[in-house]
Amino acid sequence: MAQTPTVTPQRTGKAAPAAPPVTAGTVLLDAVRRNMRQYGMLIALGLIVVLFGIWTDGVLLKPNNVTNLVLQNSYILVLAIGMMIVIIAGHIDLSVGSLAAFVSAACAVMMVEHDVPWVLALVLGLVLGAVAGAWQGFWIAYVGIPSFIVTLAGMLLFRGGTQILLGSRSLGPIPDGFQKISTGYLPEIGPHTNYHNLTLLLGLALLAFALLQEVRDRRRQKRYELDVLPQNLFLAKCAAMAAAVLAFTMTLASYRGVPVVLLLLAVLLIGFGYVMRNAVIGRHVYALGGNRAAAKLSGVKDQRVTFFVFVNMGVLAALAGAVYAARLGAGVPQAGTNFELEAIAAAFIGGASMSGGVGTVFGAVIGGLVLGVLNNGMSLVGIGTDYQQVIKGFVLLAAVGFDVYNKRKVGS
Repeated sequence: MAQTPTVTPQRTGKAAPAAPPVTAGTVLLDAVRRNMRQYGMLIALGLIVVLFGIWTDGVLLKPNNVTNLVLQNSYILVLAIGMMIVIIAGHIDLSVGSLAAFVSAACAVMMVEHDVPWVLALVLGLVLGAVAGAWQGFWIAYVGIPSFIVTLAGMLLFRGGTQILLGSRSLGPIPDGFQKISTGYLPEIGPHTNYHNLTLLLGLALLAFALLQEVRDRRRQKRYELDVLPQNLFLAKCAAMAAAVLAFTMTLASYRGVPVVLLLLAVLLIGFGYVMRNAVIGRHVYALGGNRAAAKLSGVKDQRVTFFVFVNMGVLAALAGAVYAARLGAGVPQAGTNFELEAIAAAFIGGASMSGGVGTVFGAVIGGLVLGVLNNGMSLVGIGTDYQQVIKGFVLLAAVGFDVYNKRKVGS
């Protein structure tokens, strides 16, 4: 009986190609690529600060100017947080500046002409913003009219309402308690030192919270077997974060401490950051912006989520209007002019995508700070407002162009 010959595999002498070694540089490069817009804007903000810090002989970084930067841009940062969420959901809101003006005028009328207590006037102003957001959200979510059209109509409606309430007059002064929303500072506590003690304590608490969050995120990534930064790079990142927080804290503490409006911004940033990152409604907003049809098939209530997004935007626009009126000490008919453009620019510079589904609340704040530092720095060195508009236009165009370039690169 014939035996089947045994076939011996031939050795080619060539080993299978080994996978490239994973080094710290490779992991860092991958992390930068995954978060290009966010890291890019952080780097851009740092470079702008350094540039104008040198150009102004250090005036930009003086404690009183840093505090002034916060106060000047607080209402834009509030709007940018809400606008980022709207854009992530795949919409746009052109009415926020006019709505902010309308609420600021309504609050001024209530407090000055009708002697309404300022706390009640503030609450009623926020309710008014929520109603306005619900009005627009109804037409967008349930009737199906595009957000561009609805909010364009809202811009005209609220601007007209502001003129009806105020005419051509400025109405004030508003109560001191209301003004402290934008111009007040946290009180001093403890023994007399060269620094604001409460600011130092809040800075340390913020640093501890940020570092704890970084450690938790790293552990969560490891638990799901995701790539994480090597230990030494992670420690370097934490050290850089600690240095930035401590430097900012010491700068504020050496002047008058933490402004009340900065504490308000911190609450909004932490709260909305948590909601968009961890809450179900936040994931639904991202899902709708990324792929509406797929999100609906997955059970996302698209109309309800869209309605919520515009109610939230209305409340934040009302809050921004209140902060602006508090800063001026009066309701003025010109309030809110171009606020919507500043908020949209801050969102796109901070990493939002035209197609929706991309962006972070932290990125919106970074984008707003980029614009704020540009405005402040160019004013300090004597650049006229006409040239400032040109430069900001180029910055916005570059940010959106960078987003388009990244998408094409990924698609290819």
